[in-house]
Amino acid sequence: MTLTPPPLSNDCFALPQGVDWTPVDDALALLRDRLGPVTGAERVALAEALGRVLAEDAVALRSNPPQPNTAVDGYGFAGERAEGAHMLPLIAGRAAAGVPFDGVVPEGQAIRILTGAALPEGVDTVILEEDVRTDGEQIAFNGPLKQGANTRKAGEDVAAGDVILPMGRVVTPADLALASATGLSQLVVRKPLRVAVVSTGDELVEPGQQAGLGQIYDANRPMLLALMRQFGFEAVDMGRIADDRETLRSALDDAALRADVILTSGGASAGDEDHVSTLLRDAGAMQEWRIALKPGRPLALGMWDGTPVFGLPGNPVAALVCTLVFARPAMGLMAGAGWAAPQGFDVPAGFAKRKKPGRREYLRARMRDGQAEVFKSEGSGRISGLSWAEGLVELPDGAAEIAPGDPVRFIPYASFGMG
Repeated sequence: MTLTPPPLSNDCFALPQGVDWTPVDDALALLRDRLGPVTGAERVALAEALGRVLAEDAVALRSNPPQPNTAVDGYGFAGERAEGAHMLPLIAGRAAAGVPFDGVVPEGQAIRILTGAALPEGVDTVILEEDVRTDGEQIAFNGPLKQGANTRKAGEDVAAGDVILPMGRVVTPADLALASATGLSQLVVRKPLRVAVVSTGDELVEPGQQAGLGQIYDANRPMLLALMRQFGFEAVDMGRIADDRETLRSALDDAALRADVILTSGGASAGDEDHVSTLLRDAGAMQEWRIALKPGRPLALGMWDGTPVFGLPGNPVAALVCTLVFARPAMGLMAGAGWAAPQGFDVPAGFAKRKKPGRREYLRARMRDGQAEVFKSEGSGRISGLSWAEGLVELPDGAAEIAPGDPVRFIPYASFGMG
């Protein structure tokens, strides 16, 4: 099975006329409205479906339970029993899970039945064995007991033909249990979104190499490649590219052939060595979104040979925030999983802060003793704060004065799909 997604236009990232600084919510709405699935589909065995995005609804082939059965160990018979003492003769044999009773239980008689066993013909009610005394030939118990007690109806969980998993769902281990229980052995899923990751800058060296004067180790690429794998995407490592326009052009050409999306870090602004934005602009498919958020710089968005490009800031803190806030939901949409807004929680602040109006702010934060505490420094060069944190505190666009105990919105890393 092959799906053919519609191509994205070169102007899909264009801002409305007159827009300069873009509020975070407006930027997210533009991405949500203008992007769509870009991956094809394939049919895979259940064992290969974990973490994949369903390309079509999964429909139950079999009801669960497939037939009426007992929820307990006990004795089965037909009909309710009024209050008072009752005695019923036992018939020979029993019903067990996977070993049904081949026969009919006469009215007014009972049969031994074990948890999960299909109800024999003539049985619609089961009494717990703990509530029964028996000599092996008859049972004695006290009522009342309602008809249907301790039994499960056929299809009371799922009926054959029901949609059990909707298109766009990311398959979980629990989903695999449900699919298997309802007779499915395969699922139609989207092919993993392929995300190429490129680092740019003469100042970068690989971990383990000797760093010269003015050079730093590339922190973005290991972080972004790992993030893509955690998101369930196929990470394509395009390496580290020096500040050379033709070398970068060649790398982008290669990335467009190998991936569905390109993530670059560095070179996204408008300086002499910001070659990512320059190349995208020269290609006629570049938009530089000046988004009103902190930390962050302009987010370069464009198309390279039909492939969307997210030009992230070179600062690792800003690169991570922009990836989680903007690229993650956009890539989920392109992967066929729909737009997923992160789940935030209102919690007491364990800090004090005065915020100016004009930009939405994301503070590195973690929960301790029921409160959100923030990293000691807001400096975007403090990479240690990313590791220290367990999520982000999101502060609104307007002015705010926060005192300890005031409610703030905490978004755990896990809500972005980051471990």
